Amino acid sequence: MQEEIVIIGAGQAGAQMAQSLRQGGFEGPLRLIGDEPHPPYQRPPLSKKFLAGDIGAEGLWLRPPAFFSTNNIDLIPNTRVVAIDRAAKRLNLENGSTLSYGKLVLATGTYARRLPLAGADKQGVVTLRSIADVDAIRESLKACNRLAIIGAGYIGLEVAAVARALGKEVSVIEAQDRVMKRVVSETVSSFFATLHLSHGIDLRLNTGIECLQGESAVSGVKLTTGEVIPAELVLIAVGAEPNDQLAAEAGLDVDNGVLVDGCGQTSDPDIYAVGDCTRFYSNRYKRSVRMESVQNAIDQAKIAAQSLLGEDVDYDPLPWFWSDQYDIKLQIAGLSEGYDTTVVTGSPESHKFYVAYLKENQLIAVDSINAARSHMMARRVIGETWRDGLLPEA
Repeated sequence: MQEEIVIIGAGQAGAQMAQSLRQGGFEGPLRLIGDEPHPPYQRPPLSKKFLAGDIGAEGLWLRPPAFFSTNNIDLIPNTRVVAIDRAAKRLNLENGSTLSYGKLVLATGTYARRLPLAGADKQGVVTLRSIADVDAIRESLKACNRLAIIGAGYIGLEVAAVARALGKEVSVIEAQDRVMKRVVSETVSSFFATLHLSHGIDLRLNTGIECLQGESAVSGVKLTTGEVIPAELVLIAVGAEPNDQLAAEAGLDVDNGVLVDGCGQTSDPDIYAVGDCTRFYSNRYKRSVRMESVQNAIDQAKIAAQSLLGEDVDYDPLPWFWSDQYDIKLQIAGLSEGYDTTVVTGSPESHKFYVAYLKENQLIAVDSINAARSHMMARRVIGETWRDGLLPEA
């Protein structure tokens, strides 16, 4: 009899892990534990179509609920694991019960980063990570007119676009000197800053925050300049942290993420980890990386499942990401960190262009704005020496 596999985390990576194990021929007991009441669902639409009300919760499901019972996957929702007893190969649950495992997979994802701001505990100060978060934000938006967003990354700008479409006054406050600075070039930052300004966003760059004001409920954001930006709702959107505490407390190796090898195996041979919570060494980039993306969640889960099934594998992906803001689709292939040259093709004014990132004349990443062909081509040719005509016209 095959030993039992338990997966902690019923998100994209956990669901893919369960599916890949069954598709790969694993016939033993398989449990998938999630800490939310929902079946596994997509997170990217939360800050876009789901927040806008264009799709309901069922439109987020990765698989129909019947998929799990049909494939003999024991889906255990609304359950939190509080400790891993590696010696006994047992999980302690918050409700006081325990579960044994033969092999364990951590697919615990990330949590929204908080800020040590005075007033951050007031009513109306929110983060966005789950269906419940968005349900609460949507209800709050119905009752308020002014939203302040702290952070001009993907989530902050996507929510800003949705809120403006709903007719709300929106301020975006960013400590850096440009939007999405961590992931895009100045050209792309400038394009998106101009886009949001043209839609009436109050965009504040190079701006610090002193505190959040209000009595029990938030009423405004006080800047370090002394100015107060009125707001009945404040979204903190300053990135995410890996959910690696459970692993760390169990004595596994962690470093801003659960450390895994190319098979997804942790420092314990009976425990694997996949998705946003992991950190691994990339031969492609010659450094340790932690990726927060659907691509990574799916592909790493597939590789780890193959390893658990006895196959010889090594995970070293070409990452890709996307963001939808208003009628603009940004698609990113590769990691641009360390680039020394950029090549812009097309016109930002036409809302259709791409930026190629080069390092020592080698293509390492491409940002495509409403230019899907260049994105798909980039995913095939990244790593090649740059030359004219390597990618199509935008």
